[in-house]
Amino acid sequence: MSKIKAIRGMNDILPDQTPVWQYLEKTVKHVLGSYGYAEIRMPVVEQTDLFKRSIGEVTDIVEKEMYTFDDRNGESLTLRPEGTACCVRAGEEHGLLYNQTQRLWYQGPMFRYEKPQKGRYRQFHQVGVEAFGMAGPDIDAEVILMSAALWRSLGLDQAVTLQLNSLGSNEARARYRDALVEYLERHAEQLDEDSKRRLASNPLRILDSKDEGTRRLLERAPVLTEYLDEESAEDFQQLCAMLDAAGIRYEVNPYLVRGLDYYCKTVFEWVTDQLGAQGTVCAGGRYDGLVKQLGGKPTPAVGFAMGIERLILLLETLELVPAEVRQTFDLYLAAEHKGLQSELILLAEELRQNLSNLRIRTHCAGLKNIASKARQSGAPAIALLKRNESGQLQASLWYQEQTVYDLGTQQLSEQLKQIFTS
Repeated sequence: MSKIKAIRGMNDILPDQTPVWQYLEKTVKHVLGSYGYAEIRMPVVEQTDLFKRSIGEVTDIVEKEMYTFDDRNGESLTLRPEGTACCVRAGEEHGLLYNQTQRLWYQGPMFRYEKPQKGRYRQFHQVGVEAFGMAGPDIDAEVILMSAALWRSLGLDQAVTLQLNSLGSNEARARYRDALVEYLERHAEQLDEDSKRRLASNPLRILDSKDEGTRRLLERAPVLTEYLDEESAEDFQQLCAMLDAAGIRYEVNPYLVRGLDYYCKTVFEWVTDQLGAQGTVCAGGRYDGLVKQLGGKPTPAVGFAMGIERLILLLETLELVPAEVRQTFDLYLAAEHKGLQSELILLAEELRQNLSNLRIRTHCAGLKNIASKARQSGAPAIALLKRNESGQLQASLWYQEQTVYDLGTQQLSEQLKQIFTS
């Protein structure tokens, strides 16, 4: 009988990998908490119409990438491909948005059916941030500064670059869309096949094309910034001024449009040149019309999402994961012979109660290879329980493979407390 394997593009996160995930998640939680953002948790399955109405029916996500199915009642459901629409649905459903300000964040798995590759999977994990009820460029600046603070905390600030653009109001973007389509239709024969398809359905996405011929054609195309409305242009200038004052380096990229229909005004991406084609590690922008689009009252909003897998890949590529992160416990505790196993378990419990932050692994695999298994554990401290000539329990303690102590069990507790709290 053949073994059952994980679905392609949906990966297990193994024990030697989870410490890095926990390190990243702990850092994210600390940084976002320092800015006063509160965590929200949403279901992974939503009504399909939520994504069709928010993302747009002619986007690649809705057309080709969503995991959609009918449940037993015949209702169309979808595994969430992104988190913003879910957060808006939850906020509106529970009365969190109208005439209020909210600063929220979430994390968890998202699902898109696409060709799996390094840093891009069918089940992937994101951290998302959403701020509701604030219309000015100051909140745009805050979410960008918050992401910059995260890069500093992780040591990634020199590895990523901020790209900015403004999409303007819906009316300004519609005028630009008409001008872009008119230009591209005159040169349609030079477009790649994917861009030809998008010309009728979602022409702004052509600006994000990676095809070299299309890129050369776009160099002579109308530029979005030339069509901005006065309010959007002023907000963008103020945002840039705030980032300048904060010392945040950025590039204005007139071709940056983002892939989802609901964006307006400010859009941004943090990109890196360390991961090949998968260069975007964080992206977001303003989406003032989405709450109304989903049935709520008009509510300004801005946010971003970052891919956890891609950030971990970047941390590991640049060797920025602290060595202590991969150390999953502090003390490896073993007994000299089988007759002491009961005392070993009781001693471990006593140490855990007295030293609540001490992470202990006991040796419960027989008496073979105790020394080699202790070394393989990577624990900085190893203790071997035995009885002395008087029959009293005693422990030999090795710390960082150098110092050896022979101690009574009470002295062992005191010595470990001194080592791990100094």
